[in-house]
Amino acid sequence: RWKDRNKCVQIPLFPGYLFVRIDLKNRLQVLRIPGVAEIVQFMGVPAPLPEREMQTLRTGLAANLRAEPFAYLKVGRRIRIRSGVLEGAEGILVRKKSSLRLVLSIDLIMRSVAVEVDAADIEPIPDNAGRWRAGHSSADHHLPVSN
Repeated sequence: RWKDRNKCVQIPLFPGYLFVRIDLKNRLQVLRIPGVAEIVQFMGVPAPLPEREMQTLRTGLAANLRAEPFAYLKVGRRIRIRSGVLEGAEGILVRKKSSLRLVLSIDLIMRSVAVEVDAADIEPIPDNAGRWRAGHSSADHHLPVSN
């Protein structure tokens, strides 16, 4: 989405990742494939994705739902509004029923207000090291492989 127009472009859903279902003893075969850099790990251990997350993804894609990459956002994370009347505002992402809200706090008077936001208008705020904050998953057999 640009300021003056919307354009439909095709990009990978998860750029830089390939998902494989393998027995961990065969991971060396995956690492030998040209273009594969590593298997995603957490504390030195391969980090498999939960089967239910992979199944949800498969089901949605098979149903031809409109899917597009989106910054990882988790309720409770600090976010910034990137467009609209509140552009630049920062706060905490919360969920109320099926809508997303940004909690704006006025520290001086120790008061907050929650405003409804569109997911397309928000972005995560990088941590102090410049990395996007993200969670870690574990369980089952689906391993994301970065390239």
